[in-house]
Amino acid sequence: MQTWQVILLGLLEGLTEFIPVSSTGHVLLAGYFLGFDSPGKTFEVLIQLGAILAILTVYSAKILRILFDLPSDQRTQKFVLGILIAFLPAAVIGASAHTFIKAVLFESPVLICSTLIIGGIILLFVDKMELKPKYHDVMDYPPSLAFKIGLVQCLAMIPGVSRSGSTIVGALLLGADKRSAAEFSFFLAMPTMAGAFAYDLYKNWNVIDADDTTSIIIGFVTAFFAAVVVVRYLLEFVSRHGYALFGWWRILVGGAGLGALYVLG
Repeated sequence: MQTWQVILLGLLEGLTEFIPVSSTGHVLLAGYFLGFDSPGKTFEVLIQLGAILAILTVYSAKILRILFDLPSDQRTQKFVLGILIAFLPAAVIGASAHTFIKAVLFESPVLICSTLIIGGIILLFVDKMELKPKYHDVMDYPPSLAFKIGLVQCLAMIPGVSRSGSTIVGALLLGADKRSAAEFSFFLAMPTMAGAFAYDLYKNWNVIDADDTTSIIIGFVTAFFAAVVVVRYLLEFVSRHGYALFGWWRILVGGAGLGALYVLG
């Protein structure tokens, strides 16, 4: 693994984790065309910890307030319960289908390109819909809504679908506004990505050597700084401009990927 490849993939992870374009799809495709391969695809999963820490850094004040209010405030308790409920479907399905996801789905660049394109079309369609949101604050999401968003998040186990994309589109169709949909996706990412990190490390720690560890650390740090930038400015961007740009980007990357696969055979 060359250092420049590790840094490039770390940047891709950090820049794309919280926008609805599929960070895993981008990292896997880039790794495929660069000839980059990690044992058990651990690098692609473990560097996501950098993105998790980016949320903790940017949202530290709000997280501390939630922790402070949790013992006594019912609204905060309902919000935390909603996040945990939304996390459960991915935890159950992710653990039971882990081997199939890593050995089959992660190894299909054609599938990744196709889901990028399909997801882009869906994102453009949803962005143009005249939806009338009922929920404008993540603290007011009922547990039933959180659970439905959690079910939709499970689609993101197919690389190229996008965890943030599935949760955001699901939330929008279920009555959330654009800003709160993205913010709920941020908070749901914390247990989801932390769980994926811990489980993948548990399953693959014995195949990670010193060079792999160095690459993971470099990718993690790069992803962290890139994700901080995205998290700081994404909510304001989607409030003003919506998600159409990300839909077109998905179609462009997916189409370019299919074209490259056709040329390269």
